[in-house]
Amino acid sequence: MDVIITAKEWASESAGQRPPTLLDIRYRPGAAPGRPQYEAGHLPGAVYIDMDAELAAEPGRRGRHPLPDTGAFGAAMRRAGVRSDRPVVVYDDGLGWAAARAWWMLRWAGHPSVRVLDGGLAAWTAAGGELTTEVPVPADGDFVPEPGALPVLDADGAAALARRGVLLDARAGERYRGEVEPLDRVAGHIPGAVSAPTTENVTEDGLFRPAPELEARFARLGATGAAEVGVYCGSGVSAAHEILALAVAGVPAALYVGSWSEWSSDPARPVATGPDAG
Repeated sequence: MDVIITAKEWASESAGQRPPTLLDIRYRPGAAPGRPQYEAGHLPGAVYIDMDAELAAEPGRRGRHPLPDTGAFGAAMRRAGVRSDRPVVVYDDGLGWAAARAWWMLRWAGHPSVRVLDGGLAAWTAAGGELTTEVPVPADGDFVPEPGALPVLDADGAAALARRGVLLDARAGERYRGEVEPLDRVAGHIPGAVSAPTTENVTEDGLFRPAPELEARFARLGATGAAEVGVYCGSGVSAAHEILALAVAGVPAALYVGSWSEWSSDPARPVATGPDAG
């Protein structure tokens, strides 16, 4: 199944008799919700989804972006018009992290067809696509989440996977090495994890690198279809983007949703620093 869609492909599909459901996931870490930006201009037909309120639960002991209540997530998706028998396309106006989180959430919850608009809003406008301020009122959808379609890891599972398989750290290299830590209690990485910054999955214009390039990149890190692969980041958002890139490369991977925000909150958990897996 395809996991990304180009702006040109979206232009064609959106003009069809029954276009996919389109979700706008405006989000910037630490910033206010993106609804004002959505209302100022979005792709025609797009329904706004709040990353923090609808794709995550309240921050706490499980991390900054733990999984939301399944019932609440399903209700939010139905309000947005999501149906089980209709494809979904998601996008954002940033690095693609929030859109990837929405993609991962819907796929994890059992939706059979979800794609991310490659390059997001910038790619759409660069291709000549128009924006609108008209806010659609979709008919209620019928999607009922059935979690478990994609694998997840908890802290113990991530630690074990780092020993027996490949655990990728999707954060910036300096955070992995423990040189800086702007958000969490302590700097460093999970012992055994391999540095694999999400930013290296895309080109300068924000588009995913071709599948052969991504496959080669992940193979150099030990992440192949023959390996057991997991991914974490700071709070389970940019790691979803890495899992999306792995999917483009044909490599399945599990998400450690709590990520470093959960791991580092427990002083009893070990912390590695420096450029090596540790």
